[in-house]
Amino acid sequence: MLSRFFLAAFAALALAPSALAQDTYTRTEDVVYGRKHGLAMTMDVFTPKEKANGKGIIFCVSGGWFSAKQMINPIYFKEFVERGYVVFAVLHGSQPKFTIPEVLQDMHRAVRFIKHNAKKYNVDPDKLGIAGASAGGHLSLMQGCAPKDGNPKATDPVEKQSSKIAAVACFFPPTDFLNYGKEGLVQLGEGTLKNFRPPFDFWERDKETNKLVVIEDQERRKAIGKTVSPVYFVTKDSAPALIIHGDADKLVPIQQAELIIAKFKENKVPCELVVKKGADHGWPGLDKDIKTLADWFDKHLK
Repeated sequence: MLSRFFLAAFAALALAPSALAQDTYTRTEDVVYGRKHGLAMTMDVFTPKEKANGKGIIFCVSGGWFSAKQMINPIYFKEFVERGYVVFAVLHGSQPKFTIPEVLQDMHRAVRFIKHNAKKYNVDPDKLGIAGASAGGHLSLMQGCAPKDGNPKATDPVEKQSSKIAAVACFFPPTDFLNYGKEGLVQLGEGTLKNFRPPFDFWERDKETNKLVVIEDQERRKAIGKTVSPVYFVTKDSAPALIIHGDADKLVPIQQAELIIAKFKENKVPCELVVKKGADHGWPGLDKDIKTLADWFDKHLK
């Protein structure tokens, strides 16, 4: 059963009733993009039947760093598919089992898999955008700001690909867990994020017993928290980024968007912050704002 905390977070993605006619796309379910700990990591692929534009959108299926098959809703992809984008709805290792550093590994793997199979999906590997909301937005920005190079010596051809993407467009993302809401306020599964503790239970293995041990030292936790905060990875080479955020958001303060937008501007990275006046962590008619995301991808995935 989904936790009530997850449901509260993912309610932000609830869209107005709409329809994505199935005759406009082909859905390929449960595509395995990787394996870990005996588990298969999967994505669903939505391919437009007409007017394919040769570009792809990776959609991070994540709310509160919880990811599940039942969270995939084709309505979210309507605007993208109708414009000719292939949509890759990526599921990652979910909390409470997996932590944010582990989730990021999954996202790198998913991007590499898509690039390696770009010809199969008729997309240009250099024209991939990434999108999501809340935790999905956080993961999108991490991918846009902190991609990993491929390993040319890897025996797995997928791992030879880089995980760099070309553009980001997302809703209300956390960006700096060490300055969350105000300068110096650390929120690594406490305070405002106290109901989302498991993704922040960073761990290591005991050298003698191989037992998993949760790291409790606060300075070490802060150091890891910095590595999962996209604001610290912005460079002139970061992917162009659009953020839509409500200025009354009580879960992820708009200050989080403002911090990373300032960094993008400092590094002369194309960026835009769309402020939804009076909006909390999600709002009625959010589906209409997906058109703004699609416009951003149209512009930056030329």
